[in-house]
Amino acid sequence: MTTGGSDELTVRIWRGRDDGCFQTYRVPPRANQTVLDVVTEVQRHQEPALAYRFACRVGVCGSCAMTVNGRPRWTCRTHVRSIAQEGTLTLEPLRNLPRIKDLACDLTPFFEKWQKAGGRHLGTASREDPPQAVDPQGRARLAASAAIECINCAVCYSACDVVTWDADYLGPAALNRAWTLVNDARHGARDDTLDRAFSSGGCTSCHSQGNCTRHCPVGLSPSESIAGLKRTAFFGAPKVS
Repeated sequence: MTTGGSDELTVRIWRGRDDGCFQTYRVPPRANQTVLDVVTEVQRHQEPALAYRFACRVGVCGSCAMTVNGRPRWTCRTHVRSIAQEGTLTLEPLRNLPRIKDLACDLTPFFEKWQKAGGRHLGTASREDPPQAVDPQGRARLAASAAIECINCAVCYSACDVVTWDADYLGPAALNRAWTLVNDARHGARDDTLDRAFSSGGCTSCHSQGNCTRHCPVGLSPSESIAGLKRTAFFGAPKVS
């Protein structure tokens, strides 16, 4: 479906599942227009059946992540003027995840691997116990704090070539989470988390290409977290207090 004139933005959007195809739309340019604005305009005015996912629209939830001109991004934070110099946008669902329909993908494998890596925090204290004192400037706490802002948007998972090659690889987000728990004095299953991180498909499968770090929308470095996990094989688990 193509509408509009020559002064409009050309938008190629993946429609369907794996056996789908690109369809082309024309959208009028607007001031401060984001890629999510473009998708919403197409859905509201040209293609009501277009499937995509979003929630907050302000870079908090990460649910609007898509592949934009070949790169995984948060579409709510990506301004058209910064990436569509040729006047064209090509939009696809995130890579490395099953496609549900159009721009929406199934995040189940991503979260299953997050759990497989031991991503759930297991506390050692009850409600009756006093809060555990943690030095905010301690080495372990600083390592955890540097990686803890991940919101599981799956952009790094989509950007990772090792995930593409190896279906068993846990992925950068899951291993980044494991690293935060290994460095958390309040986590009661640090040894188990390390075992999971070093299991088949764990941190030793990482090729250190750095795509996860380059593409993280909030500036985290899963590559550094994975390197930290690898160092434990030689120097042991970090001391936490």
